[in-house]
Amino acid sequence: MEFHGERNNLWTFMDEERKSINLPRRLSFGNHHHHHHHHQNSPERGIHFASARPSAASAASIPTQPLSQRPMSPDRTAETPWTLSPVRTSPTQPLLYHCIASLHRHEGNIFSIALSKDFIFTGSESSRIHAWKQPDCTEMGYIKANSGHVRAIFAYGKMLFTTHGDFKIRVWDVSSRESLRPKKITTLPQRNPLMLFSKKNVQQHREHISCIAYNHDDKLLYTGSWDKTVKAWKINEKRCVDSFVAHEGHINAIIINQEDGCVFTCSSDGSVKIWRRVFGESSHILTMTLRFQLSPVNALALSLSPGTCLLYSGSSDGIINFWEKEKTSGRYNHGGFMQGHHFAVLCLVAIGELVFSGSEDATIRVWRREEGNCFHSCLAVIEGHHGPVRCLAVSMETENGVKGLLVYSASLDQTFKVWRVKVFPTEKASLEEPTIDPQREIVDDISPVLSPVLSPSWVEKKLQGNHF
Repeated sequence: MEFHGERNNLWTFMDEERKSINLPRRLSFGNHHHHHHHHQNSPERGIHFASARPSAASAASIPTQPLSQRPMSPDRTAETPWTLSPVRTSPTQPLLYHCIASLHRHEGNIFSIALSKDFIFTGSESSRIHAWKQPDCTEMGYIKANSGHVRAIFAYGKMLFTTHGDFKIRVWDVSSRESLRPKKITTLPQRNPLMLFSKKNVQQHREHISCIAYNHDDKLLYTGSWDKTVKAWKINEKRCVDSFVAHEGHINAIIINQEDGCVFTCSSDGSVKIWRRVFGESSHILTMTLRFQLSPVNALALSLSPGTCLLYSGSSDGIINFWEKEKTSGRYNHGGFMQGHHFAVLCLVAIGELVFSGSEDATIRVWRREEGNCFHSCLAVIEGHHGPVRCLAVSMETENGVKGLLVYSASLDQTFKVWRVKVFPTEKASLEEPTIDPQREIVDDISPVLSPVLSPSWVEKKLQGNHF
C-alpha cells in the first residue's frame, strides 16, 4: 500500500489562482506531460462559458443513418493541439466549466470510477484500484488484488465492490476516513470446500463482469456480465441467491431504483429491460422491455425527483433516449431523445435535473431538463480528452444558490481528468415554450462540432476491433 500527497483545495475558478494550488503527485493542470504545446483557448487553460442549446425532446424515430457510423479519418491520428467546440455565450451564462486536474495513467485504460463519501476509486486494466481523497484529489494509495483487470467498481457506505479478471467479485471495507486502509471482507463466489478440484464454481460468471449495482434496503448486490446473465448476491450471507439470463447479448449496464427496487439492464442486443424481485422470494421476473433503439445500448442512468422518474439510455448511434414513469400504472413511456454526440454514448450520469454523457467522440455533454416538462437542452460540450470517454462520476455541492459540481472522467486515451462545473439557476424567461422547430435544432446542434482528435493508440485499437 502506498500513501503520499497532501490535501489541496480545488474550489477555484480564477485562472490567476492556479499557481497557489499545490496538486498531489502526478496530477497536473493543462495538457499531459508528453504534450509540449498549449492551445491558447484550451479548456484546461481557463474558464469556458456555455449557453443553452436546445435538443430534440419529441418522440421522434431514430435517424436511419446514425452519426456513429461515419468513418473515422485515419489522417487525424497524429498528435495535435487541442481542438475546441465554438465558444458559446449568452446574457444569462447558465454554465461555466474548466479542467482543474489531469492525470495520465501508464497502467492502461481506466474502466470505471466510483465515489464514496471520502474517496474516489478507479478500476483499470491493471490489477490495482487507485484511491484519491475527495474532493481535493490527494492520492491515497491503491489496492492490489492480483486478479487481472478491474472492469467495474461500486462504492456504498463503508463498502467497496470490485469485479476482476478472474470473473469474481471482491468486497472491501474502506471505512477509514483519513487514510486508505482497506480490509477485504469476502470474495464472491466463495470457494466450496466440497469442490476443490472443480475449475469453475456454478455460481460464478463465465465471462467478464461488466457492471455492478447495489440495493440499499435489501442489501442485494447485482452483477451483469458478458455471459448474458444477471446474478443477485446476498452480502451478509456471502452467496448468490438468484441467477438468470437477462439478454441475448453482452450486458453493459445495470442500475436500481432504490425507491421500488426495480432493476434496469441494457445490452448490446439493443434492449433495455426492467426486472422486479418476486415478493418474499429471491427470484426475479421481467416486467417490461424497452426497445426504441436499433443500436447496442451501452449506458443507463436514473433521475429521481419528487413526482418524477426518468430513465436514460445511451446507445452506439450517439443518441440518448429517455422514458418517463407513469405515476398511476408505473409503466415507462418513451419521452423523446437527445442528439448531439457524433459517435457512441458510452456512459451516463444523472444528478438532479442534469444529465452528463460521455462519448466515443471524446466529448462530455451536459444536459438540463426543464422544470415541469421533459424538454432537455445541452448546456455545454466539454472537450479535452483525446479518446473515447469511457466512464464518468459526479459529486455536487451548492454554494450561494449556484450548483457546483466536480466531474471525474476517464478516457481510453489513458487519462483521468477532474472538471470544475458551475450551473446557474434558470431564469423564468428561459422556461417558456421555445418557438423554434426541435427537428431543426437537431441539425444545428450537430453541425458546429468539430471532428474529435483521437489518440493514435485508440485509432489503432479501433481499427483492430478491440476498442472495448
